[in-house]
Amino acid sequence: MRIGLIGLGRIGSFHADTLAALPQVDELVVTDPVAAAVTAVTGRLPKARAVATPDDLIAAGLDGVVIAAATNAHADLLLAAVKAGVPVFCEKPVAGTADEAVLVRDRLAGRGVPVQIGYPRRFDPAFVAARDAVRDGSLGRVHTVRSTTLDPAPPPAAYLAVSGGIFRDCSVHDFDAVRWVTGREVVEVYAVGAVDPAAAQELYAANGDWSTVSTLLTMDDGSIGVVSNTRANARGYDVRLEVHGTDDAVAAGLDEGLPLRATQPGVAWPAGPAHTFFMDRLTEAFRRELATFCDVAAGMTPSPCTVEDAMGTAWTAEAATLSAREHRPVRIDEVAR
Repeated sequence: MRIGLIGLGRIGSFHADTLAALPQVDELVVTDPVAAAVTAVTGRLPKARAVATPDDLIAAGLDGVVIAAATNAHADLLLAAVKAGVPVFCEKPVAGTADEAVLVRDRLAGRGVPVQIGYPRRFDPAFVAARDAVRDGSLGRVHTVRSTTLDPAPPPAAYLAVSGGIFRDCSVHDFDAVRWVTGREVVEVYAVGAVDPAAAQELYAANGDWSTVSTLLTMDDGSIGVVSNTRANARGYDVRLEVHGTDDAVAAGLDEGLPLRATQPGVAWPAGPAHTFFMDRLTEAFRRELATFCDVAAGMTPSPCTVEDAMGTAWTAEAATLSAREHRPVRIDEVAR
């Protein structure tokens, strides 16, 4: 297969390595406005060749295209690829705002071109096992789900300026995981946010953002989701999920790389070293996710996360952002009307 990759920043460069290692991929066509990023990828990956622009890439006769560009470019690139009839994998979110995502969804209706939105925790073996435990009934009635994403360091200022805020670019992974693992939809959220005094206060203020947030989710069956996020977790990259039911409880992410230090005397777990970022914590999930996209592009399987499916997560992020700004609960139907 010939797969295109638009965007070679930190996630795009990582995707380049993952795609080049897949046996399905014979050639990787890449593009990025930063020449050094292109040179770095083509220099280390024999399968990779560069083209000048996204338009050139989409017109290159590809079997599929992976969009890893900045969030505010997702909508236009996604629509351009689908218009050309090229199957698309697009990193979350669908677009920079929920309103723009709705426009994308509506314009894609009836096109028949496969689109997969990137939420890698759906492919992490531990998260898959947690979902299976919910589905097979062994947990009983699920009453509480806790999901965590704690990044080790803030992203660059240029990223923060176009990310849409922490709920839209970080918390969405947890919102999606809670929805996907439980099979339930969020009906109401209450969110709070704070900025660490040691953080770049003016940067967060300029973008109406926070460095640390927490969100309570009320699900459509009455169960509760608790989501915790921060941009600066000094000990490492912490991605976990707990599912608590009336009969049993399970957790994903409790491995030896968990970035926590036990205070119980005599307890040496976790032994470490701590996960440092998504590249080591979610390596296998990304590999499975992109391998699945190759199957989607080849017509072998349906998309595991469509634009319509991703809208549930987008609305949750919109509601959380509004809730934190206005200090009140927000129902999903208020923002999704």
